[in-house]
Order: sequence, then structure tokens, then C-alpha cells
Amino acid sequence: MRCDMLRSAALAAAYEAGRVLAGYFGRAGMLPKKGEIDLVTEADIASEKTVMGIIEKAFPTHAILSEEIGELRGSNSLASDLWIIDPLDGTTNYAHGLPVFAVSIAFVSEGETRLGVVHNPLSRELFMAERGQGATLNGRSIGVSGTACLLDSLVVTGFPYNLRAMMDALMLRFSKCLSACQGVRRLGSAALDLCYVACGRFDAFWEQNLAPWDTAAGALIVEEAGGRVTDFLHNPFSPHDKEILASNGSIHEQLAQVLQLEDRA
Repeated sequence: MRCDMLRSAALAAAYEAGRVLAGYFGRAGMLPKKGEIDLVTEADIASEKTVMGIIEKAFPTHAILSEEIGELRGSNSLASDLWIIDPLDGTTNYAHGLPVFAVSIAFVSEGETRLGVVHNPLSRELFMAERGQGATLNGRSIGVSGTACLLDSLVVTGFPYNLRAMMDALMLRFSKCLSACQGVRRLGSAALDLCYVACGRFDAFWEQNLAPWDTAAGALIVEEAGGRVTDFLHNPFSPHDKEILASNGSIHEQLAQVLQLEDRA
């Protein structure tokens, strides 16, 4: 399969979905919640339709895994070719008029993420990575930070929608990192958190209870920018893992130690 065809489809989908989200921004009508605090907007649905339409037209046999519709396969689907999509990562921010959100698109072939694109249309930033080709921001190469000491690091985390069910573990890890790092931030978009690690704005990111569409594209972008991505126990990362630790590599072991809990909650 030609890489330029995959890249063209992913970029077209990201830019078109970005235009949809920018058009709805500030006036998105709310639809029913999926969970207690899990919001879905009209923009979510419109963005998803846009991305899926472009990908299905270009690759009708590929499978698609998206946050809103679950898994969809073409009539002659090749199980080894899968697109993982988050049409609006940062829905709560978006619904409240905060411009910290993105479209996230990843292509996975034979279990390996080959392409990742994350686009914030309001900041006009598009992050992209192809396996073995490095990572870029608006076409320019990016790399992770050179921070070597955890005490000097600025890190970022996120809280899952079902945070009330795991509050103790979340707060313990959060408090330990507050003590161990220079600062901790919480932006509300895992895809952008990962991209900000990739370009050196943050030194590391951790979160638990995530879904594939939250991390598939961003994890590849971090790796291709020279960073390291694992679970909390240093195991190789898969987008289907529920927890992620992404860093510049230099502080990875230090932060992993801080994140350990005796009961592994």
C-alpha cells in the first residue's frame, strides 16, 4: 500500500474535520450524555461523519474504529488494516468554549501503528508522524525535550470520565508527581498532551483508563519524535492498553517509579 495515499487521506480527513469543528465551535448543541460526565456534541457526530466519509471512499475495505460508532468494517475488510479515529478529543473543553481539542487519526497495519495525525484547527497546528520517518508540526521536524531530571520537568496528566470509581489511586499518583516534578498540568485532551510531549512543551504525560482513539496517533508521534512510550510498568505500549506513560525518555524511569502504587490501582 502506498504511503502517500494513506498520508493524503489522513491529512484530508483531519483538515476537513477541523473545519467542521471550527464551524461549530462556540455554538455546539448538546446531545444526551454517554455517561455521567461524558459529553457528546453535534460537532462530534459531524466530525466523525466527515472523517469516515473520506477514509471509506479512499479505502473501502479497511476497518474503522471510532469513538462514537465503535468498529465498522468494509464489505471485503482486511482485518490487518485499521483506522483509529477520535473525531473530537477534548469534548468537554470544546463544549465549554475552551480551544484545547483536536481531531486524532491513526492507521494501524498488522497490529503496528504506521501513521498518526493530530490536528487542532483553532491553533492551526497539525502534528504528524509516519513509522520510521520522524515527527513534524506543520511540516517541520520536532523532537522531545532534553530535560534529564524529574525535579526539573513539567508533566501533564488527564483524568478519565469514570474518575470517581478510582479517585484514591488518581489522587495518590497526582500528589506524588506534584512533589516529584517542577509542575503538573491537566489540559483535557490526551492526543494534544502526547503531541506536546513530542515537541518538547511537556517532558512527560501519564494517564489511565484510556481508549485506543485517545492514544493511537499521539503515541506514534511521541516515539517518532525520539520519546519513549510504555505502560506504567515499562511494558511495550499498545493503543489497546488502558494506561500510558509517554516521556522524553530521559526521565522515563524516574517518573515510572513515582507512578507505582503498592496495589497497582
